[in-house]
Amino acid sequence: MEWQEIYGNWVLVPPRPIAIIHFLGGAFVATAPQVTYRALLEALAAQGYAIVATPFVNTLDHTTIAQRVMRMSNLALDYLTTEVLRQYLPIYGIGHSMGCKLHLLIGSLFPQERAGNILISFNNYPAKRSIPLVEQFTQFSKFTSQLASQFNSPLLPQFAAAFDVEFTPSPEETNQLILEQYQVPRNLLIKFTNDDIDQTRSLHGVLLERFPNLTSVQILKGSHLTPLGQDVNWQAGKEFTPLDAIGQFFKQEFYRDLNQLKRTVLTWLNPLESLR
Repeated sequence: MEWQEIYGNWVLVPPRPIAIIHFLGGAFVATAPQVTYRALLEALAAQGYAIVATPFVNTLDHTTIAQRVMRMSNLALDYLTTEVLRQYLPIYGIGHSMGCKLHLLIGSLFPQERAGNILISFNNYPAKRSIPLVEQFTQFSKFTSQLASQFNSPLLPQFAAAFDVEFTPSPEETNQLILEQYQVPRNLLIKFTNDDIDQTRSLHGVLLERFPNLTSVQILKGSHLTPLGQDVNWQAGKEFTPLDAIGQFFKQEFYRDLNQLKRTVLTWLNPLESLR
């Protein structure tokens, strides 16, 4: 299997695929998902899942990003279905961090067929917490607004408004959209034990109201960066030395969390396979 670029997406197709995964990564690592999430995505492909990973550049307008990502991925999905696979396969969405929000927006704002979504380390913080310096600009905006009210200046409010930024949709608007319009009933939410910026708990509450019977949560060991783990193929020499033993030990410990994530995702995608 080799990665290939199709209509701006990075695509990996196994010999006999059983389903398709549309993957969206986190905000600052999503421009090259075939590299940053290589270990996870190639492990899924090795189990028979065709991968369509759509890169994107983060801006404040998440609605526009979601629309662009949807259009790009649909081109690749249509090409795969008609020209490569020549058959219909179920499509699952997998998102990490901001990628979760984009999948949720796509599923809420645009008609899409998805067999289910896996949402890893969901993050929906406001801009002032997500982007460095925005909090300082927000405080400065409040100060200039107060100053303008004292001096009755029409220019200062306009100057202050330029620093009062927020994502579109805002966190509150996003939750409301999911509650009222989200169209994908089956969802797996994954939270890591050592992740201070995860907001899976709040998303779980919203999805339980929307689809109470088909929403599940898994809490795994790891951190927000666990899905980005890269597999290293440690090659022992002709004779197994103590150095090889140490290398294998550290590899096993380092990738234990990533391997647990892989198993959890694969079990949810195909529960019957785990019973064999």
